[in-house]
Amino acid sequence: VVFGARGEDIRATLPYGGSRSADAIRAEQQELIDRAPKLGCDCEPLAGAYRRSLNDLAALRYESIALGVRLIAAGLPWFMTLFGRDSIITSLQVLPFLPELVPPTILMLAGLQGQRVDDFRDEEPGKILHELRYGETAGFEEQPHSPYYGSADSTPLFIILVDEYERWTGDAALVRKLEPQIRAALEWIDTYGDLLGTGYLWYQTRNPETGLQNQCWKDSWDAISYADGQLPGFPRATCELQGYAYDAKVRAARLARDFWNDPEFADELERQAADLKRRFDRDFWIADREHYALALDADGRQVDALTSNIGHLLWSGIVDESRAGKVVEHLLGPRLFSGWGVRTLASDEGRYNPIGYHVGTVWPFDNSIIAWGLWRYGFREEAGLLCETMLAASRYFEGRLPEAFAGYARDLTDYPVEYPTACSPQAWSTGTPLLLLRVMLGLEPQGEHLIIDPAVPPGMGRVELLDIPGRWGKVDALGRSRGPEDQPDGR
Repeated sequence: VVFGARGEDIRATLPYGGSRSADAIRAEQQELIDRAPKLGCDCEPLAGAYRRSLNDLAALRYESIALGVRLIAAGLPWFMTLFGRDSIITSLQVLPFLPELVPPTILMLAGLQGQRVDDFRDEEPGKILHELRYGETAGFEEQPHSPYYGSADSTPLFIILVDEYERWTGDAALVRKLEPQIRAALEWIDTYGDLLGTGYLWYQTRNPETGLQNQCWKDSWDAISYADGQLPGFPRATCELQGYAYDAKVRAARLARDFWNDPEFADELERQAADLKRRFDRDFWIADREHYALALDADGRQVDALTSNIGHLLWSGIVDESRAGKVVEHLLGPRLFSGWGVRTLASDEGRYNPIGYHVGTVWPFDNSIIAWGLWRYGFREEAGLLCETMLAASRYFEGRLPEAFAGYARDLTDYPVEYPTACSPQAWSTGTPLLLLRVMLGLEPQGEHLIIDPAVPPGMGRVELLDIPGRWGKVDALGRSRGPEDQPDGR
């Protein structure tokens, strides 16, 4: 029990503190689920995964003690709190279905944006947080999590989310309100984020004792390696960070031109983005291996491991059109593609381990971003294959895709092998079926309209999504797989 100044149990005074019955909680969850678009389909794994996703999203919402808003926690049991990268990507996945869940996350992250240089917390002006925690270890500064800023990708991803949110909802007021925060985030990318002054986004913790070594989404200690398994020194510039920075500048240019009345700034951002795309192709492409490097090391040498990160490059749009085909070949080739999904690390690389956290497992959220990238470059059949295999895997987890599962080949195991300590539910895995639905139905906002261009994988039959919310009001989308092999039998 935690007692206040007058001896009362302070939990009883918190919002919802001990006052709600189980029936009231279930009713609140059902109310959220009822607001989501209605799915009708012939594919039972898709229907089951969609139902489970909505239930788990409702369950993962929590009340912020400090600000009194409802946020989506990153995952059970380890990450019941606000994250930067995880919460942003979950928001991107959820946006076409429950856009009202997104503004509290955007405003919370904007309100906690870095204001100073704090080595202990890896805080820098303009930087978006990595993780927010309360409790004894944070309060006594044993861990720097109140908040902690140790991620290099949260900041460009924040800009991407604000733009995507406006494109779906037409909420121009929020874009105008957040102009100072977005400009500060862009300034961080070009200053503190560019540690070596090379025009790339780098990371190196300011807190070597308790800070995170790797500050990309693959943040375990051994996640970034050369093909032979050796680890590079610091700082590191992973490839997807450059893609996020590119996309952030392209999107911020739209915001500057359309909402901030600053066409000169928009033109400058577009010049910077074009230059980054050109330099990236020159410095990250490995000619003899025909794929992009995982990273550059501090000496500018290519960290040459083949990883799933190259799929995020497709999503960001930084991949030169002439390279896209080769990138797709690698993503769906036997070294990366297990049959259940794209592995985090290719099976012939030095550190490959099918049950290693970021060195061989399959992450559903990672695959949803890759599918989105395949869709962006026109590889609809390949995107559909990832959608189908993810949904097939979900059947073995009762519809709930976990944080990660093992990277064993599908012809070696009859089912996807559980990763022993995976969060379940985890927010961005919970959002994966939603993003896969968006990809299969080809949903893309364009002005005041929603473009619907379905490409449903063979065998999936009919997919119907009703009452998709957005600036257009509510619209319906219908797709149906085609071909002689199409049998809507739920496979």
